Amino acid sequence: MQMNQNGRTVLERRYLVKDEHGENIETVEGLFRRVADAIAEADRDFDPKADVEGLSDRFYDMMTNLEFLPNSPTLMNAGRPLGQLSACFVLPIEDSMEAIFETVKNAALIHKSGGGTGFSFSRLRPAGSTVKTTGGVASGPVSFMRVFNMATEAVKQGGTRRGANMGILRVDHPDILDFIDCKKNNADITNFNISVGITEDFMKAVEANADYDLIDPHTKEVVGHLSAKAVFDKIVEAAWRNGEPGIIFLDRLNRDNVVPSQGEIESTNPCGEQPLLPYESCNLGSINLCNMLKETSGGWEIDEEKLAKTVKLAVHFLDNVIEVNKYPLDLIDKVTKETRKIGLGVMGFADMLARLGVAYNSEEGVALGEKIMDFITTHARAASEELAKERGAFPLFAESIYKDGAPVRNATCTTIAPTGTLSIIAGCSSGVEPVFAYVFIRNVMDNTEMIEVNPILRETLEKRGLYSDQLMRKIAAQGTLQHIDEIPQDIKDVFVCSHDISPTYHVKMQAAFQRHTDNAVSKTVNFTHDATIEDVREVYMLAYRLQCKGVTIYRDGSRDSQVLNIGSVKKEGDAKAPEAAGLQLPQTGILPRPRPEITSGMTERMRIGCGNLYVTVNYDENGICEVFTSTGKAGGCPSQSEATARLVSIALRSGIDLDEIIDQLRGIRCPSTIRRQDVNCTSCPDAIAKVIKKVADFQSLHKNEAIPFVAEDAQKRPAPTHPGAMKYCPECGAEMEHEGGCVSCRSCGYSKCN
Repeated sequence: MQMNQNGRTVLERRYLVKDEHGENIETVEGLFRRVADAIAEADRDFDPKADVEGLSDRFYDMMTNLEFLPNSPTLMNAGRPLGQLSACFVLPIEDSMEAIFETVKNAALIHKSGGGTGFSFSRLRPAGSTVKTTGGVASGPVSFMRVFNMATEAVKQGGTRRGANMGILRVDHPDILDFIDCKKNNADITNFNISVGITEDFMKAVEANADYDLIDPHTKEVVGHLSAKAVFDKIVEAAWRNGEPGIIFLDRLNRDNVVPSQGEIESTNPCGEQPLLPYESCNLGSINLCNMLKETSGGWEIDEEKLAKTVKLAVHFLDNVIEVNKYPLDLIDKVTKETRKIGLGVMGFADMLARLGVAYNSEEGVALGEKIMDFITTHARAASEELAKERGAFPLFAESIYKDGAPVRNATCTTIAPTGTLSIIAGCSSGVEPVFAYVFIRNVMDNTEMIEVNPILRETLEKRGLYSDQLMRKIAAQGTLQHIDEIPQDIKDVFVCSHDISPTYHVKMQAAFQRHTDNAVSKTVNFTHDATIEDVREVYMLAYRLQCKGVTIYRDGSRDSQVLNIGSVKKEGDAKAPEAAGLQLPQTGILPRPRPEITSGMTERMRIGCGNLYVTVNYDENGICEVFTSTGKAGGCPSQSEATARLVSIALRSGIDLDEIIDQLRGIRCPSTIRRQDVNCTSCPDAIAKVIKKVADFQSLHKNEAIPFVAEDAQKRPAPTHPGAMKYCPECGAEMEHEGGCVSCRSCGYSKCN
């Protein structure tokens, strides 16, 4: 196999079959053989004499040559008892208490099976509306988002993945302003990405600086008006603040709805790239474009013959996935097979451009992206048409927009999905994103530093006699090649990383791929930290004008800490001090308030990797004020735990925000807890954070009451994590990359989405 060690490590940690002790009982090659055999087996359903063994070999070669990889659930679960192979699902939320909690239950089953979920909350009546059946008032969409968020928090996805959700609200819903601000605090509703469902009429009103109607979804009546421009500005400011909400153009999703008779598309999966009808699932896979090149006497060029063959085989693979999949709900099985949507996408696009000597931020690069996606979609549809001759068209073909043409097996064929973990396995760049960093330093055991260099950059520099460890460290320190004097300009022009590329070219590239993609394109427009609100506004407007189906942005460092007060925003050339911009700076010289004479509190036993840790959290009338720890007989790290507790106590009595303290402690990992089934935390600091959070939650609900005894079973509930607020990986501490509408760690393979 061509796989590098980093890719093998990710598979060994996250994908291989393990025994009850957490030890691998499968090899990397065995994983791909398991998957190939399971997916090829579907051919027997259509032809008892099918050459399943030969097809399995072709699937195996395609994956082990890193030419194509299916989504993570397929790699994890194909050929295993769980057998759930879909990445994401969309569930409807109807406007009744019974329906809402039925959806909560269904979402929990999906998360347990390893999938993510997308929801539209637009059918729920606004907060304060009268509920005639009870005489009460409705709590509104945002309130129920919190219910879904907490339900997600309580479910582990198949032991390997935590649930991810997409929450969408139409821009004409009366609660839209509350929705836009619902993630203003980075620690709130952490298991959701959120997007505003934008209509074409709304955008026209924005351009005309006109008002637009707010519609009560229950009565369908106009209940108010808002300035479209003011609401759009609020969306833009919120996205500038911490990256959310994104926007999704609902009319464009439904313009490409293949079976409009089945209803409107209201939502997408958690990363924005797969619009689905209620109860549909997405079955995804990606072709590694960097491995679709051939070297000729004149240099590198696209191997169109190989790409066409790979597309055809990948479509066959994904159609088989639909057949062998064990869906978490019978209704999902039925609805998915009625349209048989697949989403074949790409990864390694930026690496391919570098190999060809084409700059990502160039018109040539944009044109090449459009050409490649046109080629892939054309050949994918041809492959689907060929399958339909053998297996029949998708069942709803006769009522689809394709009914007057040649029958096709799949209602949709192509999608550009985020490929964070998959691209690490394949050793290539993610999706259609530019390279985030060409060189970075990896910390390994014993504080040893390892230089990781993009292989195409390394090869280019070595050919020119320019490569050295010293130069690589310089690039890693600056995060870009653009200001390195030792590197020739022609190399700088080609090897541009994400922050070297103007937001305009990010959107242009997304639009180029969207023009020839059946579903949608998942991509993040990455901004530098000093980008202005106006910069974000221009990107959102450009995405609208270039016919994108949605857009997600992330401003570097915007989730590192909570911005308490946004005043005027720095404009280009404006060197205002932070105080003048309305930002509150921390004070210096603060002394902690004295420890009170009398406190109340609780002590909880937490199982850690090397025994028990007893955590005591005390509070007075001003809130939590001190933390103590002690270890059980089995050992532990008593000095480290005591030091953590003392610093936390000082921070608490100095007025440091409680959520900030919890965020700093939570998710820290200790090797002793890895793959241990009997522990309910990831380290001693994580255990301390969990107990502090439990006491804080109780206090907020029961003011001035004593804390009752908590049964030990309650300790099994997982503590909340904040994937949406992460800059650093919760598992290895490396900096996370915001790509493809998701966050992932290229150091250890952690991903929020896949």
